[in-house]
Amino acid sequence: MVKAKKQIMEDLKLIDVAIEILDARIPVSSRNLEIEEILKEKQKIFVLNKSDLADEKSNQKWKQYFEENGIRTVITDSNTGKGIPEVIQELEKIRAKQNRELEEKGRTGKAVRTMIVGIPNVGKSSFINRISKKTSAQVGNKPGVTKQKQWIRVNQNIELLDTPGVLWPKLDQEKIALHLSYTGTIKDEILPTIDIGYQFIQRLKNDYPEQFMARYRIEKERFDQIEKSNLEEAEKVMELMNEVGKKRGAIVSGGEVDLEKVANLVLDDFRKGKLGRITLEQPNQ
Repeated sequence: MVKAKKQIMEDLKLIDVAIEILDARIPVSSRNLEIEEILKEKQKIFVLNKSDLADEKSNQKWKQYFEENGIRTVITDSNTGKGIPEVIQELEKIRAKQNRELEEKGRTGKAVRTMIVGIPNVGKSSFINRISKKTSAQVGNKPGVTKQKQWIRVNQNIELLDTPGVLWPKLDQEKIALHLSYTGTIKDEILPTIDIGYQFIQRLKNDYPEQFMARYRIEKERFDQIEKSNLEEAEKVMELMNEVGKKRGAIVSGGEVDLEKVANLVLDDFRKGKLGRITLEQPNQ
């Protein structure tokens, strides 16, 4: 992490704007405030990536929220290329403004240089491949640029500094750690799978019950029966885990439900978008 921070700080003097990739499902948890501190003097564009997995209304709310706070924001899906032209348009606007200022000083205009930053698993590599079209010509070494730094020409007006090292956010808040676990940013083997699955199913129960019932074919009558029962909250969630296990055949010897298999199943469905479009963080929270 120290090495990555040092590299980003060294590269800042070479770029005009930073593009920060965020996971549209968890725009807050997928940010790293140390990146924010490093980039505070630079122009920024937020990219809400994986937008196809997030709720569309929430995507628009987050875009409005960030732009009201003075940060250009574009909604993208790097797998399909959705939103990539809009990112290029934003960079072109920055370049045009930058070159007007240079011309007023009697200097020649230049391409806008950008750097992509973001924590693991937000789709940074896919974004870079999309915006650079993979086969884009390398710009080559420039004055003040070491041989290790690779520049890619997106078009005649935009140059991309190939991504610096990634940074992890500080996991000093349980909520952030959980969100990163749900999306698979934190590897499953690091945290107790059953606990993570339990927490996520509780979240689905409270915020996305229709999508949960539809995916696992749980009758509304049965769902309501559990919700309205006198069971403790923890027991209600366990009942729902058992329902999923029975529906999906996650049974071990003796007829008991394999809770770890249930947890893995539900988390995998979320990560692949099989539960529908879900956003776990909202601006008003």
